[in-house]
Amino acid sequence: MTDATPDPATLNLDPYWMPFTHNRYFKQHRPLDRLLVGAEGAYYTTSQGQTLFDGLSGLWCCGLGHRDRRIVEAVKNQLDVADYYPAFQVASPDSFRLAERIAKHAPGDLDHVFFTNSGSEAVDTALKIALAYHRLRGEASRTRFIGRERGYHGVGFGGISVGGMVANRKMFAPAMLNGVDHLPHTHNLSQMAFSQGMPEWGAHLADELERIVALHDASTIAAVIVEPMQGSVGVIIPPIGYLQKLREICTKHGILLIFDEVITGFGRMGDWFGAQAFGVTPDLITFAKGVNNGTVPMGGVIASKPIYDAFMTGPDYAVEFFHGYTYSAHALAVAAAHATLDILGSDDVPNRFTALGTLLADGVHSLRGEPNVIDIRNYAGAAAVELAPLPGKPGLRAIRLFEDALKRGLLVRFTGDTIALAPPVISTEAEIHRLVDTMREAIRAVA
Repeated sequence: MTDATPDPATLNLDPYWMPFTHNRYFKQHRPLDRLLVGAEGAYYTTSQGQTLFDGLSGLWCCGLGHRDRRIVEAVKNQLDVADYYPAFQVASPDSFRLAERIAKHAPGDLDHVFFTNSGSEAVDTALKIALAYHRLRGEASRTRFIGRERGYHGVGFGGISVGGMVANRKMFAPAMLNGVDHLPHTHNLSQMAFSQGMPEWGAHLADELERIVALHDASTIAAVIVEPMQGSVGVIIPPIGYLQKLREICTKHGILLIFDEVITGFGRMGDWFGAQAFGVTPDLITFAKGVNNGTVPMGGVIASKPIYDAFMTGPDYAVEFFHGYTYSAHALAVAAAHATLDILGSDDVPNRFTALGTLLADGVHSLRGEPNVIDIRNYAGAAAVELAPLPGKPGLRAIRLFEDALKRGLLVRFTGDTIALAPPVISTEAEIHRLVDTMREAIRAVA
């Protein structure tokens, strides 16, 4: 520990308002095993010198593991050339090359990329694109958005408006977008508990979109936005045929379909995007996290050619879309993304996630029958174990498991009473076995 490094035991925790964290609990208990000071491969190191296996690849973003030398060198090399390029009216050639590379791997005719800095910004950007697209086509009445219950689309006002997680919405209701409706979620334990892969039950839930269209009239609806696989709410896998039905209904009524692929993009689902993994092509895709392995903040929207072309009107010297960010296509983020795409291709990462997923599925489903386990879900490189809540104290059992797992050297993510798992693709067979064994021990410890 250097002189410039504060002693964790005396560290002043008060000034930092931690995101999505129980601040009072954290600062009262001062959990030193939650102070991270290093990362390498599939592990974090705590301030106490303990190593933690990274059971969720950071926050779904470090699927290649931490500090891959190829990404580290790419960022270092970029710093030797330039630290920042403006994004308005000028651009780095590397930004154009990155957009081309991402478009190459996107499904269908999604071939134009607008860069943002996060998934939240990507979602708000996609919503603005959808609104403006219909207006440019002479259908300005299309202003409604359709989200889904339990959906997570970031924390911008647009994202929480179309999102369906109550805790994220209830304080901000007066400022949310008007004209937003929600599809029912697809999580039904009575019909699909312990499904392996895509549940067989539930495709009919997409038909609810027809009811919403009949209620509001298609001429008022701009877009439907869903996650192909709902990650943040606890790995909810789409039923077989569900996404295809949404696509058909949107096409029938001239409604844009947006896939929020902030979690599912860049390999985790066993293909470059969840759209390809589930066999459905949307009109817009939002991405972030895995695009550069979480190294430097980056996100974006991939738009189809017809959508892009709709904006290319008026004088050629005029700005077509009044939107953007100071850090769009930041030089360091772009460098990290190029290196990440190199690795995704050269190391056959999507297929490796499929293989990892088979191992993970066998492991997590062996937890069926353990105390208080009421559901287990999985698809490719993602899985979840849902626990029965403690009476009158929802979420507390998962917090206790999270804390117990930390003591055993495993970092997981909890949402409600669900434990989400998404280990890095570099995880070995022994590490996956140990992850499952640790989960079993922790489940029993908090029973």
